[in-house]
Amino acid sequence: MNKQTQQYTAKLQYLVDNHCQTHLTNGLKGIEKESLRISQQGSIAQTNHPTALGAALTHPHITTDYSEALLEFITPPLADIKETLAFLEEIHQFVYDHLDNDMLLATSMPCGINGDESIRIAEYGSSNIGQMKHVYRRGLWHRYGRSMQTIAGIHFNYSIPENLWPTLQRHSKTDKNRQDFISDAYFGLIRNFQRQGWMLLYLFGASPAICKQYFKDRPHLTKPFDEFDYHTLYTPYATSLRMSDVGYQSKNQAGLNIDYNSVNRYVDSLGVAIETPYPAYQAIGLKEGNEYLQLNTNILQIENEFYNTIRPKQPPRSGEKPTLALKRRGVQYIEVRSLDLNPFSPVGIDEQSGRFLEAFLLNCLMQESPLQTGQEQQVNAENQRAVAYQGRRPGLELDNNGQSISLTDWALQILQSMQPLCDVLDKNTTDKPYTAALQQQFALVADTNLTPSARIIAEMEEKNQSFSSFSLNISTKYQLFIKQKKMNASKQQYFKELAKRSHDKQKELEQADKVSFDQFLSQYFSQK
Repeated sequence: MNKQTQQYTAKLQYLVDNHCQTHLTNGLKGIEKESLRISQQGSIAQTNHPTALGAALTHPHITTDYSEALLEFITPPLADIKETLAFLEEIHQFVYDHLDNDMLLATSMPCGINGDESIRIAEYGSSNIGQMKHVYRRGLWHRYGRSMQTIAGIHFNYSIPENLWPTLQRHSKTDKNRQDFISDAYFGLIRNFQRQGWMLLYLFGASPAICKQYFKDRPHLTKPFDEFDYHTLYTPYATSLRMSDVGYQSKNQAGLNIDYNSVNRYVDSLGVAIETPYPAYQAIGLKEGNEYLQLNTNILQIENEFYNTIRPKQPPRSGEKPTLALKRRGVQYIEVRSLDLNPFSPVGIDEQSGRFLEAFLLNCLMQESPLQTGQEQQVNAENQRAVAYQGRRPGLELDNNGQSISLTDWALQILQSMQPLCDVLDKNTTDKPYTAALQQQFALVADTNLTPSARIIAEMEEKNQSFSSFSLNISTKYQLFIKQKKMNASKQQYFKELAKRSHDKQKELEQADKVSFDQFLSQYFSQK
């Protein structure tokens, strides 16, 4: 047993000895799920965000992401993953009751797009904050193109149980104030996630193929791929092309050296990127006449433009920059952003995946987490890239702290390290749900054919389907499944009232603006 394993075991044993093991449970789990709205024929919807769903700017649970057609569903953070998923299903039911002839694409990689001009940028009304959201998206178009922005995913939000912190702080024997201790612990979790997060791409990656139309405006990006059929490109052992450099990993950002060794260093390094001019973006220009092309001409327009796999989060107050919220009040939760939609689940994620993710994140928290160098960040990024493109390739080797190791061996080590934690989480349960979720992942490591990415390719081969046909068929199946599960009247009324209140709130914001958009942006970016 090495020193780090001993420290981990001692920390877990400390919780048990002090009868605090139950403090590991009841962390809050929230899900943000994106889905592209498409026609029955499979093409991206061109219609406005449905009025009956509410105002995308102000609705707490139903909004849009990049495109007017890219819906985003946001659950509240709840302690029981079953309740989180039940709420997500209720959102789906309400949305399907008001989609007319459209449906939700069940896969992460978009189908039915026909170049950038087929993708309508989301609109949020005339308020300054609404205009800012729209202009930010215009900037993303000019910097990266619109096609990449139609990719959908699952964001898994998780906060460590509040009553766990005092116990962990006593064990650490630190004299830091509570919030500094919490933020440092979250950043330790984040660093360990970056070291081991490649495993989520292997286990949950579900984007091994791409419609050729995705590359219509950028044909040079097709070079790494093989042709599956006339309409589809893929790589034989891919897991998550969404998380490759044709998806959400941007070469424009590859040189950013964001520091994850403390909240202040993270905020400061991100702030430099937001404030540093970038020649390629300066060439685009800030405005064309009176119309903004982007929010600024810096490396990042705002914090959200940085496409990292996991984010520390502190909800900002009205008009507050997210980095300032973090600096002022520390980390409240983390957001995992590397999950593809699971096309074998009607709502894109299932209970066992949620339980495994919770255990995986707690495992990252409980392990020792050395500070990170820029070189280690590069190694972590290369491990992720390798797994995204060829994670199912037999004998694939990754870099673990300078040592070459097979993906299978490393994955088994991580899963085995999670078993004692899952035993604690399962205490006083009869069905042992965390151990069951863990055992499911052992099976996927033992047999790559069981992974979602392999199952997608196998079904396409078996039915002689293009990726677009696979996606459309499974989306139609879930449309029928969800529409058959009618909401009860009280839930239906609840969502109708939320929609009405969101429209009222948007009007209030539009009427309350007292400064021009130029002044609003100047005030926003001058916050210190």
